[in-house]
Amino acid sequence: MLKFFRIAASVWLFLAALFFVSSSDAQTVTSFEGIDASTPGNTATLRVVDPNGAVGTKQYLEWIDTAYQGYNKTTFAPVYSTLPAGDTPWLAAGQTNCEGKAGNGVAIFDHLASRWVIAVRQGSNTTSIYYFCVAVSNTDDLTASNFAWHAYTIPLNTLLGTNSQGKTYFPDYPKIATWADGYYITIDLEDPSNAFQEVGVLVCALDRANMLTGGTPRTPQCFTYPNPVTGSLFLGHSLYPADVEGTLAAPVGTPELLVSIQNPKNTNTSSLLNFWEFHVNWTTPSQSSFTGPKQVTVPSYIPGCYDVPAPTNTVCVPEPTTSTTSNFIDSVGDRLMHRFAYRRFTNAPPYQSYLVSHDVQVGSVSLSQTGIRWYEFSSGAALLNSGTINPGDGNYRFVPSVAQDSAGNLAVGYSVSGTSEHPSIAASYLNLRGGNSAPTEIPLFAGTADEENAYHWGGYTSMTVDPVDDCTFWYVNEYFTTPQAGTTVTWQTRISNFKAPGCAAASRVK
Repeated sequence: MLKFFRIAASVWLFLAALFFVSSSDAQTVTSFEGIDASTPGNTATLRVVDPNGAVGTKQYLEWIDTAYQGYNKTTFAPVYSTLPAGDTPWLAAGQTNCEGKAGNGVAIFDHLASRWVIAVRQGSNTTSIYYFCVAVSNTDDLTASNFAWHAYTIPLNTLLGTNSQGKTYFPDYPKIATWADGYYITIDLEDPSNAFQEVGVLVCALDRANMLTGGTPRTPQCFTYPNPVTGSLFLGHSLYPADVEGTLAAPVGTPELLVSIQNPKNTNTSSLLNFWEFHVNWTTPSQSSFTGPKQVTVPSYIPGCYDVPAPTNTVCVPEPTTSTTSNFIDSVGDRLMHRFAYRRFTNAPPYQSYLVSHDVQVGSVSLSQTGIRWYEFSSGAALLNSGTINPGDGNYRFVPSVAQDSAGNLAVGYSVSGTSEHPSIAASYLNLRGGNSAPTEIPLFAGTADEENAYHWGGYTSMTVDPVDDCTFWYVNEYFTTPQAGTTVTWQTRISNFKAPGCAAASRVK
């Protein structure tokens, strides 16, 4: 077990460099530094780190591609004196197949069980042997004397399939989510013989009941789409499983809902999203099913930075130094963004709400300015609400993540960059139950430098809701204060929290 340490709150409040921002609604934002390239013990040499995390009952847990760290929710002091490497839970359990610098890791908090969950892909293109590694905590307190991870290693090769040359499809961009009857994972399938073009997706249900207790999980139940995988470009890039917010699970028997974008073909405009339903039956696995896609019409959109001749090329976001470096940032606009957030309300009438977001063009042509599109769906995947965030300042907004508090407030965090705006972090909020009010944007943290030596920005971020008050939004994203140029790696991450007006324990709608 890693040792942790405590430092006086007053000292850490100074070291954390807190600041407060007020909007016209007197909105207060609290922000502190997360894992940086310069964090002691950080061995990351990657220019891209995919920052994400989740808020729990006692701490915030942040994950980058090679390490993780917990933070006290009050003092913001780091839990671990030495930054744990991303493979720590599995090596502690003797599971060496999960050893190494992890890729595309995700950290979530299981609200239904008050447990931490981290998951990551392991393996290499050299060996073409891959694993999916999942760890579930035995308590909600990272500093508890008995804290431990229940670690699991899932071999992937027999699930991934092979291309026409007999090569195993590469597992990319995995995501994991909590549902009452399982942990659901989605993994993109990419063809190593065709420049790693996405050709489909693997979807699995994991035995959450036994994983929570440290028991032996039943065999994962998995499906691929399309079935069979043909090797053609998959325009429904990256499925997302619904992830529960709050302590109310969906009604018993409700299938897991999954969603993906529907990228256009031979044009730049789409008006569809795809939905699948996963019914898992642990008693009789042959009766499990994965059905879809059901295509749902939404307001038309041009995916962020969409290039019709090259639909997987989504690089067009400028920085102030772009005019001299010719370096643009990847908007990751060819897919929806983590998370697909679910919340159940029991007020009259009761209803279920699913939220997802992505970046879209706010100009009339491809490769023009990007804004944030969000959607709310019902349990039947019917569109309830949608909107586009574009304050009209000429800046690009991208890599969003959306969540909903217990009062029906939506909050979405994202990056902001432009020809005169260094990549910075912002969020917008509005009330879904109050007539879908216009969004209010609030700055979370201002960057002062650019990523000059790489086009690929972090591939996802995460907005989550505090399980204690069910009101406070917590968001993590990346930025720069020192130019990342040449061979240097200078990325930084920032964790922010705020409440939308009108959310308090006494005024919840559920």
